[in-house]
Amino acid sequence: MATTVATPVIPTEHDTDRCGSEEESRGAEAEESGQPQQTGPGAVSHSRLSKLPLARIKALMKTDPDVSLASQESVFIIAKATELFVEMIAKDALVYAQQGKRKTLQRKDLDNAIEAIDEFAFLEGTLD
Repeated sequence: MATTVATPVIPTEHDTDRCGSEEESRGAEAEESGQPQQTGPGAVSHSRLSKLPLARIKALMKTDPDVSLASQESVFIIAKATELFVEMIAKDALVYAQQGKRKTLQRKDLDNAIEAIDEFAFLEGTLD
């Protein structure tokens, strides 16, 4: 089993996971761009908040025979959870790439992260 090495993660200026809520970061971005911040329901569409294509995620959700309808909110939540998951595993795998003095993530970096971190135990064997 690989050993884990903790390296400090320096949050970026708009790292919403560590620096506050999403609304606060949107407000900061609006202030920087000089645009007034919109408030109220429907002020910001879900598609602008997600980095993944919502239509494709909805189509993937509907491939499950138990899912007949998927609300816009549920599709957005699945997209956001997927983004956060990919970000977390990529950051953890980056530690192993940096240990190998590389900037590019390789499969072995993901394998090492999956093996070393208990939260990813459900993924063991999936990359084989």
